[in-house]
Amino acid sequence: MSVIYILITVSIIVAIVFFTLFIRAVKSGQYDDSYTPSVRMLFEDELVKQEKQTKNKQS
Repeated sequence: MSVIYILITVSIIVAIVFFTLFIRAVKSGQYDDSYTPSVRMLFEDELVKQEKQTKNKQS
């Protein structure tokens, strides 16, 4: 029966450690935007073309 108490205590400690690490990662901004950087390279050429067109229109 004492093994159950030890396992419950250890599992609660591990859960608290993972929760604090998750909170730290969220506060540091690790999960802010994971989609845009992967798609940005696909549309980078279009952005460069648009910038050139706006510069040409201004000239």
